[in-house]
Amino acid sequence: MILVTGSAGFIGANFVLNWCAQRDETVVSLDKLTYAGNLENLATLKGNPRHLFVQGDIGDAELVAGLLAQYRPRAVVNFAAESHVDRSIHGPEDFIQTNIVGTFHLLEAVRSYWSGLADTEKADFRFLHVSTDEVYGSLAKDEPAFSETHRYEPNSPYSASKAASDHLVRAYHHTYGLPVLTTNCSNNYGPYHFPEKLIPLMIVNALAGRKLPVYGDGQQIRDWLYVVDHCSAIRCVLEKGRPGEVYNVGGWNEKANLDIVHTVCDLLDELRPLPASQSSILDPQSSSYRSLITFVADRPGHDRRYAIDARKIERELGWKPAETFETGIRKTVQWYLDNQDWVNNVLSGNYRQWIEKNYSERA
Repeated sequence: MILVTGSAGFIGANFVLNWCAQRDETVVSLDKLTYAGNLENLATLKGNPRHLFVQGDIGDAELVAGLLAQYRPRAVVNFAAESHVDRSIHGPEDFIQTNIVGTFHLLEAVRSYWSGLADTEKADFRFLHVSTDEVYGSLAKDEPAFSETHRYEPNSPYSASKAASDHLVRAYHHTYGLPVLTTNCSNNYGPYHFPEKLIPLMIVNALAGRKLPVYGDGQQIRDWLYVVDHCSAIRCVLEKGRPGEVYNVGGWNEKANLDIVHTVCDLLDELRPLPASQSSILDPQSSSYRSLITFVADRPGHDRRYAIDARKIERELGWKPAETFETGIRKTVQWYLDNQDWVNNVLSGNYRQWIEKNYSERA
């Protein structure tokens, strides 16, 4: 049995769904169900005896200790985090509480549980902490990609809080011997992605005939990783990774944000052409979703480029991504077209209020 925290979020839910589809081992899911945690992401597992869901906070030490004692997992995979940079700019306190304080309480509960295991169980146990490439800061255009030994230089409250959690995880290994693993991934995309992030926001707005807001000049570069590939990398690290090690996980797909938006628009032009009744609000003569693109004021401290050097995980563990960006983004756009009920259910009043708050400032 394994315990997965943050299991109803985007990456966590994809990991649990893939795990249950490929393994016979039971998963205990723990999620606080904040704005981005959505039980609908796990709806296909309803009634599955190998999946047990618990609503709760990783910062609730008593709850976590009780779950560990009751279910006795051989591993904990920690996805639980506040993860949206824009939200961290507007309200950093939640990021400090969840990503730093919450991770501390989780580590303490896990350390206590692990210390009480028999020697063979202690040797087999793993705590896998899922982090981000944003802890490394920003790269110039011609700088080498982030390696696992790159200096931490976080530039947002979000990335600073994740950097702090990474340091805590490392310290618990070196101080207490807790067998930890850390993965730092690049930008994920794919099914169940909450539609305030770039790719799902573009899809959702385009289908509604709304503007497609692009920060600054749109030339911020990210490495893009299909979420199912990320899940396979985490399984690989959990199985074969060396305790105390860090593994960078990337898709080898560096692309500018504006190029991403163009690709999404072109796929929608092919798969769901813009209806005549929804002529572009920016260019009524255009039948392409590209005409909905509008540039808005950049966000404060926006990192210019991230890039992951994923050679270590390929060299040492034999993992590399299965999807190209072209295959992954087509699957992603098609998923959103095929799952409009899911999309409509997450577009709550709170979501609309957040979008209005964030983008009205950038007109």
